[in-house]
Amino acid sequence: MAAAATLPELATQVLIPVAAAVGIAFAVLQWVLVSKVRLTPERRADGGAAKTGPGDYLIEEEEGLNDHNVVVKCAEIQSAISEGATSFLFTEYKYVGLFMGIFAILIFLFLGSVEGFSTKSQPCHYSKDKTCKPALANAIFSTIAFVLGAVTSLVSGFLGMKIATYANARTTLEARKGVGKAFITAFRSGAVMGFLLAANGLLVLYIAINLFGIYYGDDWEGLFEAITGYGLGGSSMALFGRVGGGIYTKAADVGADLVGKVERNIPEDDPRNPAVIADNVGDNVGDIAGMGSDLFGSYAESSCAALVVASISSFGINHEFTPMVYPLLVSSVGIIACLITTLFATDFFEIKAVNEIEPALKKQLIISTVVMTIGIALISWLGLPYTFTIFNFGVQKTVRSWQLFLCVAVGLWAGLIIGFVTEYYTSNAYSPVQDVADSCRTGAATNVIFGLALGYKSVIIPIFAIAFSIFLSFSLAAMYGVAVAALGMLSTIATGLAIDAYGPISDNAGGIAEMAGMSHRIRERTDALDAAGNTTAAIGKGFAIGSAALVSLALFGAFVSRAAISTVDVLTPKVFIGLIVGAMLPYWFSAMTMKSVGSAALKMVEEVRRQFNTIPGLMEGTTKPDYATCVKISTDASIKEMIPPGALVMLTPLIVGILFGVETLSGVLAGALVSGVQIAISASNTGGAWDNAKKYIEAGASEHARTLGPKGSDPHKAAVIGDTIGDPLKDTSGPSLNILIKLMAVESLVFAPFFATHGGILFKWL
Repeated sequence: MAAAATLPELATQVLIPVAAAVGIAFAVLQWVLVSKVRLTPERRADGGAAKTGPGDYLIEEEEGLNDHNVVVKCAEIQSAISEGATSFLFTEYKYVGLFMGIFAILIFLFLGSVEGFSTKSQPCHYSKDKTCKPALANAIFSTIAFVLGAVTSLVSGFLGMKIATYANARTTLEARKGVGKAFITAFRSGAVMGFLLAANGLLVLYIAINLFGIYYGDDWEGLFEAITGYGLGGSSMALFGRVGGGIYTKAADVGADLVGKVERNIPEDDPRNPAVIADNVGDNVGDIAGMGSDLFGSYAESSCAALVVASISSFGINHEFTPMVYPLLVSSVGIIACLITTLFATDFFEIKAVNEIEPALKKQLIISTVVMTIGIALISWLGLPYTFTIFNFGVQKTVRSWQLFLCVAVGLWAGLIIGFVTEYYTSNAYSPVQDVADSCRTGAATNVIFGLALGYKSVIIPIFAIAFSIFLSFSLAAMYGVAVAALGMLSTIATGLAIDAYGPISDNAGGIAEMAGMSHRIRERTDALDAAGNTTAAIGKGFAIGSAALVSLALFGAFVSRAAISTVDVLTPKVFIGLIVGAMLPYWFSAMTMKSVGSAALKMVEEVRRQFNTIPGLMEGTTKPDYATCVKISTDASIKEMIPPGALVMLTPLIVGILFGVETLSGVLAGALVSGVQIAISASNTGGAWDNAKKYIEAGASEHARTLGPKGSDPHKAAVIGDTIGDPLKDTSGPSLNILIKLMAVESLVFAPFFATHGGILFKWL
């Protein structure tokens, strides 16, 4: 008999909700600190604008601009962006809610029909000598878990968007006092989102496990099989959030750039550009709400994958609660580790110059990884017995606690490596992006060629990192090892999301500065924040893609076990056809999303041109453009266009499973995983590199950059074209692909009992 874990069950039951509560409290504290920045003009007794401290003159005063008008303008623009984002998300959620209802009914019908809706207990799937709860119970609880996951995912995205739109104008106003103040405001707001999401995801999962446990009692196998619905709900909402938000933001961005910058030669975010509000709204619904739901989905799925495998290992068989919820303990420690890390950026070190921004964000990644490694060592020592067994395709494999620690740690450090490689390929501080910028001398074509080559090249090291972590974790602890490696990569999700959400907030802040007519010095500060934000967004996508690869492999393993497939043999035609079709799916999906952005952008370009040509006084700045029409174009296009790609991903596993059976489906999952990861990494990095090459030329910070500029020069125009092509790659197709990979795997796992019983109709007939 294996030695029990040191941490008693009661301590575990207290530790998890307390860690979640601390995360939520910390998020609220950061929000309170951000809200101290006033969006109303302050007046002094003598009628002058308020000073913010002795001798702390604002730039505005030096330049003699009226402080009062600027603050009012910022507040107006902020409320316009906030209204646009809120109304879009409500519209999107109406459609997504309808889908959620239909899919919940499908889950219930499919899983309930496994035993013909009988309410009798049945022998367990993995240990036939025990009796488990009926399949009908599994159907009901899986459906409840699905709805829980979906709602948590939507709430995560919505809260993130609310916080970002609350903070954008405040960041702009703080930029008047210096780049350090603006950085802290943007970063704190990102932290609100990161901690809320990590804590909510953990808390809801913990409550669901305990509530479901009241009914399931000792049947842990059934309990954790039902919990997988939570991951499915989280990811299916993320798919629509990512695709819908991605189409919205890029239609506006491409439309605004092509007409404003290239044709009319006005700056980015110029208030005369009719698409400018839609563009800023897009940053919030795509990069923030979409990213939030996406990482929440990854987190929920990796937890579910680990729990499913653990429930049929010694933890589940012997009903050891503390090691059973080890994945949740890792996440709890993660929240505390990230909390310590955040203090380094906001309280321990102050940023004083522009060139300190990117290093500060990189330090966040390094510190959180180091602190988390110590945390994992501690929780593995306290929360796991020294030896235990893990289910490995029909046999139990003996594993020691230090081996499991290595699995989590390898995922965590692989994430850091992927983050840094991504940064190297997308930051304009290094030669890859500078080479792309340099290629703009000879026009847009060479820029595109260099950018594509950079993206393909940037796949190499991340893939080796993922391959190494899969090999090590699988060798040590089978599929459970892979699942906890994915959790390791996501354990610092609060910090990852904070530096990710920081990007769009800074981007919006720059837009507001431009629209409110602030001085170029403030715009320079927000641009510096934004360029660092572009890189951190690419790092965030790298994490999301890397973790998606590990998560879907773990889910794939759980699916293969649940569907009772002994081996997946590539040489059998059933599997091979699945493999080759699965590898094609990411291309089909990308084609749909790219074309959606293209056609929506076309409508946007026509509308922006129409306004410039027909509204008198628009170019002179004497009349306001019609922002609302552009917002409506983006909203309508994204709602309409998100349905087909979503349907492709959601229906593929169902159709393949029912018609061709579990072997072919296992091939499809493997194929989609292998090809999807490559396209996702290359698309995200190509787009990020083009964007920063353009920013490199615009900033003109080095001698080399000045030879390519200024704005409006031929190399700059070539860079804008590259940036425009990269937009749908980095913000629509690339990031949505990691959801495709995970979602198909988790959906196959949830429906596995049905496929194993009733699937493969075509092959039965043949």
